[in-house]
Amino acid sequence: MDPHARLKTYLQNNPAAIGKVVDYNAGTDRLFPLDFTAANTELNMAIIADTQQFSDWVNEKLKANDCRYGIGGYMEHRTIYAVSPHFDTEDEPRRLHLGVDIWGDAGTPIYAPFDGIVHSFQDNNNLGDYGPTIILQHKLDGLALYSLYGHLSRKSLNGLTIGMPVNKNQQIATLGNNQENGQWPPHLHFQLMYNMEGKHGDYPGVCKYSEKDRYQLNVPDPGLVLGF
Repeated sequence: MDPHARLKTYLQNNPAAIGKVVDYNAGTDRLFPLDFTAANTELNMAIIADTQQFSDWVNEKLKANDCRYGIGGYMEHRTIYAVSPHFDTEDEPRRLHLGVDIWGDAGTPIYAPFDGIVHSFQDNNNLGDYGPTIILQHKLDGLALYSLYGHLSRKSLNGLTIGMPVNKNQQIATLGNNQENGQWPPHLHFQLMYNMEGKHGDYPGVCKYSEKDRYQLNVPDPGLVLGF
């Protein structure tokens, strides 16, 4: 059975093993789908390049629609990455988003959705990068699964050690502000991987469109776990 099928089977058969990533009440909390493709003509590079303007745009969307979080991004082809050379390569720019973003306030608590251990962590401190990042390792009936949390507060890395156990629904971090999170409006980049490919404290959250098939084999839809 391929890992995607194994993950889906595990989640279907073990609903009690799945915790939360953010506080969310399905009965009262609303989510606003944020589109960062070329179809979103409200956004332009001038807004995106100005972190405060970009933050204001996101906040106004959430407020106007009475939504607790903005959500979206898995396998979305994003034009916004043209704002940073971090996503440019010589042959083809990286524009395909591999995680789900949850846009909310700086300081929002972040939780572990499964029991596991701390695999690695570091501050990826570059313009447009993850900023402070935590990666957890989980074992789900023998299936190895890694979860990545990017754009955190710097204090989220304090006291962590590799191999430290974490429990389902344990708070592991808070969202960072735009001074510490890679200069983005506050949000969580949440991503799942079956194989870390030897990486520590970092894993691509955006890939070239030509690499989509390869990454889809290793990076399942985080929506399976989020349950939004």
